[in-house]
This record gives sequence, structure tokens and C-alpha cells, in this order.
Amino acid sequence: MERNYKVLIIDDEEGAIENLILCLKRYPFLTVEGTAKNGKSGIKLLDKVHPDLLFLDVELPDMEGMDLLLQIKDTLSWNMKVVFYTAYNKYVIDALRSSAFDFLQKPVDKDELHTVVSRFIENESGSGGERIAQAEVEKPFLIVTPTGDLRFLRASEIGYFRYLSNRKIWEVVLANGHFLPLKRNTKAEQLCSFDPMFVQIHQSYIINMHYLLMVQDNHCVMYPPFDHIDELTVSKKYKKEIMERFCQL
Repeated sequence: MERNYKVLIIDDEEGAIENLILCLKRYPFLTVEGTAKNGKSGIKLLDKVHPDLLFLDVELPDMEGMDLLLQIKDTLSWNMKVVFYTAYNKYVIDALRSSAFDFLQKPVDKDELHTVVSRFIENESGSGGERIAQAEVEKPFLIVTPTGDLRFLRASEIGYFRYLSNRKIWEVVLANGHFLPLKRNTKAEQLCSFDPMFVQIHQSYIINMHYLLMVQDNHCVMYPPFDHIDELTVSKKYKKEIMERFCQL
């Protein structure tokens, strides 16, 4: 007897949801158990439905799709495959490929959807599939600029984050010498959650521990290409944590 697989869709566009549901009707073994139009409702529905397959929009009204996955990764207790789908260009979609089981571009093409569904069934009927809890939250991770542009970064590309008080935004300092501003309301806690090696050392600084050479006179001395940086002061509030983490390296 053919198994039936539960599907959940999280997308804020009603038309996109209806179109995807219509396209999925050709697969009798896939049942859409529910839809949500924002991340908060989606997380609640995920816990209730425990879907086998999740279609997740990249950008929701209250959070990015990658942020949703980060929030559920520690509590996910069942096998689930995530398919990102988005109206963004092919460059972004190529980056998404390494962060999820598969991807689709809006509007959903029936042939591309068939390829995704075929891969899903092949994966499920094979070794049972990997738990998505860890696979899709591997780097690269998604950040959003003040203009709403999406950018994917790997931890190794980042030396540190700094808070620009005059603009009230966080900024990424990259290994290639470039600076990338982040959208307003980005929190330090969110940045630290992207990678275990991102550690806050000051109200205005979060460093990548991979680049930390030593802490000298309450200043972080970094490996190249950040060895010329002298602004990374360790405040008293964060000194104990940074020293403990440094000793664990």
C-alpha cells in the first residue's frame, strides 16, 4: 500500500498557495494538511501537523524562512524535507540549494515541481532520508540588507559584526574588505545564533572566534585579514564568556 505524505505550505501570498495546492493535486500520495501565512503561525502548525514535506517561502511578513528553520531545529523530532520557493532570481535560488532539500521558483512550474516530488519520493523510499533538523540549517545563512536585498554568507567570510550607533544598524565586516549593512531591528542574539563561533564581546561587537588570535589588554587581536583591526574592545560584561570560549578552542 502506497504511503500518504503530509504537506504543509508556509507562504504569505494567497495566490501562490492556491497555485501550489492545485499543482500538488496531481499527486494522490501528497496531502496538504494545512497552510500558514506567517512564520509564527507556521511554527505552531508545524508542531501540530508534523509534515513530511514543507514548502517554505523565503521571506515571510514576520521573519525569513531561514530564521524559521533556525527556531525549530532544536525541537524538530520527525523526518521532514524542506523545499524553499521564492520569486527571487536564479542566483538566490542557487544559494538556497545548499540550505534545503530542494527549491522552486515562483510561479511554480509543473515540470520543476514534478522533479522535486520525484526526488522526495526517491529519497523517502531509499534509506529513509536524513533528518532535516540539521541539514537545512547548515551554512550559508541568509541575511537581509536595509534595502530588502537577500544575501547568503558563510561563517568563514565574516570577521566580525559591529553596531553603527549613528545609523542604528548592525554591519558585517567581511574577509574581502567589504562592509555589508544589515536591516534595521536585527538583534545581536540573532547574529550569534547563525554560528556557534559568533560571540559577542561588547555591546557593539560580535566576533568570529575562528579569527581570534589572542585577547591582549582587553582587545581582540585577530588573524589576517583582520590583523590590522584595533576597534575590537572586550567589555567587562562579556570578558568571562569570551575567555572561556577562547580556552575551549
